[in-house]
Amino acid sequence: MIVDSAVYCAGRRAQVDCHPHDYARLRALAAEGGGFVWLGLYQPSFSELSEVADAFGLHPLAVEDAVVAHQRPKLELYDDSLFLVLKTLWYVDEDDAVETGEVNLFVGADFVVTVRHGRGGRLDRAREELEKHADVLAHGVSSVVYAVADRVVDDYLDVVGALQTDVDEVEESVFSPQRTQDSARIYRLKREIAEVRRAVLPLREPVRRFAQGMVPGVDPDTAPFFRDVVDHLNQAAEVVDALDNLLSTAFDAHLASISVQQNDDMRKISAGAALVVVPTLIAGVYGMNFTHMPELDWTYGYPFALVLMAGTVGFLWWFFKRSGWL
Repeated sequence: MIVDSAVYCAGRRAQVDCHPHDYARLRALAAEGGGFVWLGLYQPSFSELSEVADAFGLHPLAVEDAVVAHQRPKLELYDDSLFLVLKTLWYVDEDDAVETGEVNLFVGADFVVTVRHGRGGRLDRAREELEKHADVLAHGVSSVVYAVADRVVDDYLDVVGALQTDVDEVEESVFSPQRTQDSARIYRLKREIAEVRRAVLPLREPVRRFAQGMVPGVDPDTAPFFRDVVDHLNQAAEVVDALDNLLSTAFDAHLASISVQQNDDMRKISAGAALVVVPTLIAGVYGMNFTHMPELDWTYGYPFALVLMAGTVGFLWWFFKRSGWL
């Protein structure tokens, strides 16, 4: 359940001599040094998270949301704490699939509890990176909110970059001279882009509030850090919109290409039918055998009919080839 638990004081990780589940002792050590506790959990059960909730005074509605883990990105303010939900994303290139997870943050004056669901959005890298920058970590719990949000949004950019590569491949395939079947992949990519949009767009408002110093309990001095997150989040949103538009255009071009190919096929079929119909017409005329029909008693009538058929077919083939029908 517990991935990591630590006490941070004055921008440094403090050495503690208590069990990770001894939450009262952890909070007491943090209070002595004027710091905070960062407790990281991974897919806890309701009973496990309830134990943490009792120790840190977490709101029951937020606890329920964190256990269920099917929430949209949001920011909820409670009496003396806040609850932030972030959607995590990672890309499975073999399947053109965007997988989703979730990170929930409970933030109080002297604690941060992070609850992670899914394989993506690992926070150990965010914790390690934050511990390298004492000046950022000195901002207390606000620095953890920033570090987690920054890590999650950076993953968005990675996913968007992978999607952009796949969209470029689709464009190249659609406009290639070969006949391709891209409609299924285009639909699949549009569905995955919609998944990314559901993670990115609702998060813009909470992060904007952080960047403007409008959230109680979050240090206003961390606003410049959150503005960087906002910039990356807007960048991801803009690329997602552009990719969605490109896929719509590519799908229209794909349908137009199919229509052109069908017209080309019909021209070839019509030309092929003409090569058969014309000699059949000639053979039908010469096969009527009327008494006064010209050339019935001519010695070279039969060879003449064959030469006429072959000549007509040859002329039609040359004409259709020149016109691009064959």
